[in-house]
Amino acid sequence: MEHSLTATPQNRDSRRQASGETPTLVASRVYIKGKQARDVPVDELARVAGEPDHLLWVGLKEPDAVMVGEVARQLGLDSHVVEDLQAKHRLPKVMDYDSVVLVVAMTIEVGASDGLPVYGETQMLIGRNFLLTIRRGAVAPHTELRRRLESMPDKLARGSDFIAAELIDLLIDRYNVAYDVFEKAVGNMEHSLIVRGLEGLHIKRLYQMRRDFQKMHSSIAPLGEVCRRLGHLDFTPISAAARSHFNDLSDRVSRVDRLFDNLGSGLAFAFEAGMLIEQSKQTDTTRRLAAWAAILAVPTAIAGIYGMNFENIPELKWKYGFWVITGLMTSVCGYLYYRFRKAKWL
Repeated sequence: MEHSLTATPQNRDSRRQASGETPTLVASRVYIKGKQARDVPVDELARVAGEPDHLLWVGLKEPDAVMVGEVARQLGLDSHVVEDLQAKHRLPKVMDYDSVVLVVAMTIEVGASDGLPVYGETQMLIGRNFLLTIRRGAVAPHTELRRRLESMPDKLARGSDFIAAELIDLLIDRYNVAYDVFEKAVGNMEHSLIVRGLEGLHIKRLYQMRRDFQKMHSSIAPLGEVCRRLGHLDFTPISAAARSHFNDLSDRVSRVDRLFDNLGSGLAFAFEAGMLIEQSKQTDTTRRLAAWAAILAVPTAIAGIYGMNFENIPELKWKYGFWVITGLMTSVCGYLYYRFRKAKWL
């Protein structure tokens, strides 16, 4: 379970829990050379962050402005940093404030109830000896990553930049999980389009899937550029050892982005194939109707002529007239039917 801590004394925490509110501070731990992890209240963050060989990792979920402001005050952050932490970001980005670096990444997960994509945002503020993570809209926590790193003190001791790289790697893993789910959904829809065309297809669902893939592309692709910048540019909190890790992450992001892009392209091609199949079906129906109209036009025309009630119509009083006309109509209709069948119109 995530550690549920508070930014205020325990009596305020009790009132928060009694009211049923979800605590915004889900974890606040300090590590000494990757070991001796312990929880730290918000009002002690300033003291802990200033101690040497200490690494502070604070995790917030859906925080309000008061919580963000209090944590920022404890960490000594500039007002511009606080504004960006409280802002809602639409695309991944990296912002340099000399002493700290803010990395924004978009999260893509699959809803457990409906299987639809769930979009969120994860902010990572990287300092020399602290890491502040803020999740908004993201469903899955970072608890498993925290536990895994705590079991490997040597990696945890590498610093906040290494933890940020591991967090981005975790987000990429979740991109792959979402891709596996959507790949099956697209495969089923492609099969339906190829076999049945647009018949029985939910056009709104197809349109929403194409929009989702466009949004996924716009959410994932910029993260590759963010990782490239972190791997090549000289940011104060980013060590040289961590830059190579960010370069590797940039390649991973590019591969995942191509996978989602291929899904969107495959869905578009399948839709075009379904349109062609549907047009072919409509063309076949039009041909059948035209063929039968031509066949039925012959007896209709003859019957219409002999039904005009003129007295002097050839063969009108001939005793074989009916059978001759009936045979003529049958012969002409049969010949037309044969020709249309040969032309595959019927």
